[in-house]
Amino acid sequence: MKLDHFIQKLLPRDTRFFTLLEDSVQNTLHAAEILKDLSSRKNEKERARLVDQIKDLEHRGDEITHTIFSELNGTFVTPFDREDIHHLTSALDDILDHIDGSAGRFTLYKIKKCPRQMVELIEVLYNSIAELKKAVAMLRHMHENEEMKQLFLKVHQYENDGDTIFEQAIADLFEKEKNPIQVIKLKEIYVGLETATDKCEDAANVIEGILIKNA
Repeated sequence: MKLDHFIQKLLPRDTRFFTLLEDSVQNTLHAAEILKDLSSRKNEKERARLVDQIKDLEHRGDEITHTIFSELNGTFVTPFDREDIHHLTSALDDILDHIDGSAGRFTLYKIKKCPRQMVELIEVLYNSIAELKKAVAMLRHMHENEEMKQLFLKVHQYENDGDTIFEQAIADLFEKEKNPIQVIKLKEIYVGLETATDKCEDAANVIEGILIKNA
């Protein structure tokens, strides 16, 4: 057992990191919710407004990430391994970055209609982040490990679902879309969304590792 892990068991838990991580995942979930709304909008001004909202949330996410890293540098005892806090924070930040990037391309590339499979992929991404939100909240209560394990399974299943949707969407795009520029535009958005679901699985793996270490 590492010395810092032993110390963590003896000293009172500092709740700042729990609160900050919960703020981070809630902020990311809010962005995913707006992305769902964005995918159904056709009015350019409405889309631009939603994209701006997601950009604001991305900036807020960067602030939370910076605060967590600053707290790590100034805190001797953390509630669990500081490397895990760093990795989880980075994974959540990556998810939000890819949401922001995908949303920005909607208006930048003047996408007039969101394909059905893209809507499905956004829904999978939202559901995956919603499960992460529950898992992050449970970090305060490590004894709820059976329920957490079920959440991990759901995130992993969503990642698999996302891969399936992504692969079929790209195959259909190459087969049915005749405009090569449109293929490039849509493919970039699909890649951003699929990468975001991958990052959700990365975050779930970090939380699962925390659970194992603290069992």
